[in-house]
Amino acid sequence: MSGAKNCPETPRQRMIGMMYLVLTAMLALNVSSEVLNGFTLVDNSLHTTIESSEMRNQSQYTEFQDLHKQNPQKVKEWLDKALTVKKNSDELYSYIENFKFQIIKLADKSKADPKARTINSKDNLDSPGTYAIAQENGKILKSKIDDYRNLMLSFSADNPQKQEIYNTVFYTGNTKTGHTWQSSLFEMMPVSAVVTILTKYQSDIRTTEAEMVQHLKSQTDVSDFRVNKITALVVPISRYIIRGGKYSAQIVLSAVDSTKRPEYFIGNTPLRNGLYDVICGKTGSFNYSGSIKLAGNDGTVRSYPFSSDYIVGEPSATISNEDLNVVYRGIDNKFSISVPGVASDNVSIRVNGGTFTKSGSGKYVIRPTQDGEILISVFGKIDGKDLQMGGGTYRVKYLPDPKSFLQYTDAGGVQRQIFEGNVTKKILSSSGASIVASYGQDELIKANFTVTSFTMQTTFGMINNNGAKLNARQLSDIERLEGGDDITFKNIKAVGPDGKVRSPGLIQVTI
Repeated sequence: MSGAKNCPETPRQRMIGMMYLVLTAMLALNVSSEVLNGFTLVDNSLHTTIESSEMRNQSQYTEFQDLHKQNPQKVKEWLDKALTVKKNSDELYSYIENFKFQIIKLADKSKADPKARTINSKDNLDSPGTYAIAQENGKILKSKIDDYRNLMLSFSADNPQKQEIYNTVFYTGNTKTGHTWQSSLFEMMPVSAVVTILTKYQSDIRTTEAEMVQHLKSQTDVSDFRVNKITALVVPISRYIIRGGKYSAQIVLSAVDSTKRPEYFIGNTPLRNGLYDVICGKTGSFNYSGSIKLAGNDGTVRSYPFSSDYIVGEPSATISNEDLNVVYRGIDNKFSISVPGVASDNVSIRVNGGTFTKSGSGKYVIRPTQDGEILISVFGKIDGKDLQMGGGTYRVKYLPDPKSFLQYTDAGGVQRQIFEGNVTKKILSSSGASIVASYGQDELIKANFTVTSFTMQTTFGMINNNGAKLNARQLSDIERLEGGDDITFKNIKAVGPDGKVRSPGLIQVTI
């Protein structure tokens, strides 16, 4: 390393090194004459394809003009679009033709072929980059190809497959390696290869033009009456009606000829314009049937039967007291949810601020996961789509505090709970007495509480207890009490399903 520092390269050595790198690059980019001649063969083949496409296109334009003469009102819109395609295709094709000539002109000078078919300097690597990149003509070409692609996409909006092809064939974005379209196509590429690629674009233009004109021509008879089967349809506005409302249905043929007017019947009763109206005074399910009659081209009247049904229900409403819209943390909050006219299987809910599980037909269990409020949204699946049908906001509350009781088993084997009153020493010592916390027999909310500690106070003092059952020391003090002595259970702590520690209050009994 020290020697390198003491003997730096001379300018001549640096120049020799740079020349070696340039020579290595030129050797790496050297393309054989066989490959260049192969590009010429491909270019000639593409020109043959272009000539075939142009002949086909001319034939299609002639057919289009004939259709327009027969029915101008019907064909004009599509012919105008086809002529727009022709104009833009010709302009881009001609621009690329001149683009090729300008590149060849830089390479072959005065010997350049105006038709861009004969190339003398096939291996020239400078001309494409000079004209397209240095002189920025590649940006103009890219912009024109982008405009052409967008035009084709706009005319094929109803055909995703064609759009995918146009996006691929006329792609001008960066390559996977990050090079621009201009750089990857023109930079350090031989003239023969670049001209062939540009001819390929011209071929794609003529092929795309042919496909698009054919597509536009096919649109002129899309609305024609061409069916091999005619079916009668009933299109109700709704099949579920509230009593007193009106059921409406449009009865139509699945394909009609505007020059012929069908006749509509419910049973033998004719309908005006196929509109069936019924005032619904009773609840229940109702069926009806009829037919549509239409004369064919041969004069024969054909009948097409139909049938349908509808449901009439009682008026219904959901009334809620907004001040009592409450759900409790830690427990299952049970809800019945339905949407009139929508089967329960097609009803779903979403809960913002909680979780839910479906417990049956129209039944849900909801648990809040946050304080404050939760939002319940109800959806009904109609015609395959989930539509929001309503919802409500509910306040999240912690469970109310329970009461505390002394629980024991009496002489008859019945479990009892008291928070004040008389009890015998024998029952307390033999029944496994314990302290419980609950809402009592009149509970409106079901929730389980676990007593974690309490204190028992008698004339002999206070004894603390971790748990719910009376311990040995407490039972020993009870045995020493006399009739009329009081026992107080206080400092009771209980934990509910919401995890909150409660102090239910004291219990006082007399021996």
